Amino acid sequence: MKNSQLVIEHQSKFSFEKTVEMLVAGAEQREWKVPAVHDLQLSLAKSGKAVRPVKVIEICKPEYSGKMLELNHERIISVMMPCRISVYEKEDGLTYIGLINAGEMAASLPANIEKVMKAASDETFEIVKSVSK
Repeated sequence: MKNSQLVIEHQSKFSFEKTVEMLVAGAEQREWKVPAVHDLQLSLAKSGKAVRPVKVIEICKPEYSGKMLELNHERIISVMMPCRISVYEKEDGLTYIGLINAGEMAASLPANIEKVMKAASDETFEIVKSVSK
């Protein structure tokens, strides 16, 4: 991973469904909440569009989100919450994980937000590393 990348992609060492399962379990083991897993392939199929498997896992850790929402002038950052991890299959049949480098993105934000987003980003990368090649 290059630290200057805003969006990071990792190849998974597991199948699509196993990757999703392991990421959810890994997040929950680290006390992250998983409010939703969006099946974009299924959603698009309902509209007549066929795409390869894609799921977006929403994760939220109250320890981090609470710090980011405490101050009125910092609540605007809620537009970036919860954190998301995307799992998708490409034409090569392999499974990939995509996520935003929130630590990099936060570099220009107020100090409190930068600190919290960096910590959340670092922990999210650790969760993803557990399934990455």
